[in-house]
Amino acid sequence: MENGEKVVQYSTDTVQAGWFARTFPSLAFYSKVTPVVLRNARAARRGRFDRAMWRSESVKVLRAFEHCGVSVSFENLGVLERVEGPCVFVGNHMSTAETFLLAAFVGPYRPITFVVKRQLVEYPVFKHIMRACDPVVVGRENPKDDFRVVMEDGCERLRSGVSVVVFPQRTRSARFSPDDFNTIGVKLARRAGVPIIPLALKTDAWSNGRFLKDFGPLVPGRPVHFALGAPLPSGLRDRDANQAVIDFIQSKLNEWTPA
Repeated sequence: MENGEKVVQYSTDTVQAGWFARTFPSLAFYSKVTPVVLRNARAARRGRFDRAMWRSESVKVLRAFEHCGVSVSFENLGVLERVEGPCVFVGNHMSTAETFLLAAFVGPYRPITFVVKRQLVEYPVFKHIMRACDPVVVGRENPKDDFRVVMEDGCERLRSGVSVVVFPQRTRSARFSPDDFNTIGVKLARRAGVPIIPLALKTDAWSNGRFLKDFGPLVPGRPVHFALGAPLPSGLRDRDANQAVIDFIQSKLNEWTPA
C-alpha cells in the first residue's frame, strides 16, 4: 500500500503497540498524525498536494492507528475492479477517521472527494488540505441550498471522473440512526447516471472530542472496519436504493459489534 498498489481486502496483521502508545494512546496517535497534517497543509499551500500524495499520506495515518494498537480492516475493495468510471459512495459517518483513511484504500482505484461541511474548509491548517481535495462544500444551514450545491457540484466532479463520497446523516455519530439517513447520495447518483456503492464503516476508535469534535481521544480497544457493498442495480427508486444502503450498513454494524 505504501506504493499505492491496489488491495482487494485488508486486515492489520499484528498490533504491537509500545509502552508509550499503550499508556498514552491519544498522545502517541496525535504525535504521529499532527506532523502528517502539517506537512500536507504546507504542500497544499504551495500547490503540491496532489492525489498521489494524498494516498501515500493517508497510509501514514493508517500506520499511526496500527502503531497505537488499533487494528484496521477493509472488505470487498475488489468490487471497484468491476465498476467502470466514477461512482457515488454512500455511507454512514462516525468520526474523522474516514476522511483520513479512505484515500489510502479507494485512492489506488479511482480519484475521490467528499461532500463536506463548510467548517472543514475553514479550520486552521487543515483547511488547506481539504480545499486541495476539491470537495463539495455545504453550509448545513439551508437544506434547499445544500441540495442544489450537491447536485450541481457533485455532478461536475463526477463528470470530471472523480467519485464522490456522501455521508447522508445530519452529523457524525457512533450510533447509526436510519431515520437520519436521507436520500441525497442516491439522488446525486441518479442525477449523474453513475453507480451507487454502499459503504459501511465503524471508526469510533477515533472518538468525537468534547471540545473539538473532530479531534477526540483514541480508543485502541475498538477495531476500525470498512466494507463496500455490491453496486446497486440501476432502476431502483430513490427510497428503495437508500433502504438497500441502510440495510447493508446495519448488517455490517451488527456483524462488527460484539453481542
